[in-house]
Amino acid sequence: MEKSTYIGLALGIIAVGFGMILKGASLSALINPAAFLIIFVGTAASLFNAFPMDEIKKVPTLFKIIFQEQPLPSKRELINQFMNWASIARREGLLALENTSDEIEDPFLRNGMKMIIDGGEPEFVRDVLNEEIHAIAERHRVGANIFQQAGTYAPTLGVLGAVVGLVAALGNLSDIEKLGHSIAAAFIATLFGIFSGYVLWNPFANKLKRKSQKEIEIKNLMVEGLLSIQAGVSPAAIEQKLLVYLPYHERQAQTEEKAENKEEAVAANG
Repeated sequence: MEKSTYIGLALGIIAVGFGMILKGASLSALINPAAFLIIFVGTAASLFNAFPMDEIKKVPTLFKIIFQEQPLPSKRELINQFMNWASIARREGLLALENTSDEIEDPFLRNGMKMIIDGGEPEFVRDVLNEEIHAIAERHRVGANIFQQAGTYAPTLGVLGAVVGLVAALGNLSDIEKLGHSIAAAFIATLFGIFSGYVLWNPFANKLKRKSQKEIEIKNLMVEGLLSIQAGVSPAAIEQKLLVYLPYHERQAQTEEKAENKEEAVAANG
């Protein structure tokens, strides 16, 4: 579960709800089917007009990504794994990793491992994996763009909803009390449009971009680790090379963990 998404939704609803109460507005004013229809169905209509069906079909999957935590491997775990594989490859050769490749869950990493075991040229392996990374990034960009466009359309549709409401309100000029209620209801569409655009759709697009960036960083780490193993680089050198993908505090933790493991090994042998 992606806790930040749920926290953000809760805080957004609380902010608007309590804000309305503090301003003296009734929460019952939000029960406005016409405004809901114009904003949310109108936004959906705009997206269908803006994107081909094969991309629209991915929206449920995108919501799943937004509301669920990414099942990505830890960078530190990957670095330790590459060090272990490098040690095996230097002792027994790359073919010794053949059985290991079948146990790798990540398809990108498994494919890369099989390519280096099969003796692919380093430049060819790098090109294939980088092309796959580019394709992944492009798919992610399209997904984020759907929500970004929704965030553009929704506030504008809010203005449209307000205009429609005002047209209805102006038809009741003879009844001042009814006119006031009609004008208030007209601006509920604007509220829904701005709220959905700037609390839901645009932030969702940004979250998808951030998740994509995190995944691409891990994929790049995998590429460098695989090519280092293929080149026969030592485990210590691989660690130094891949530590650049970690923030400073995680590098420190990795160094401290390594020192502790070394001390435990010395004590066990002593």
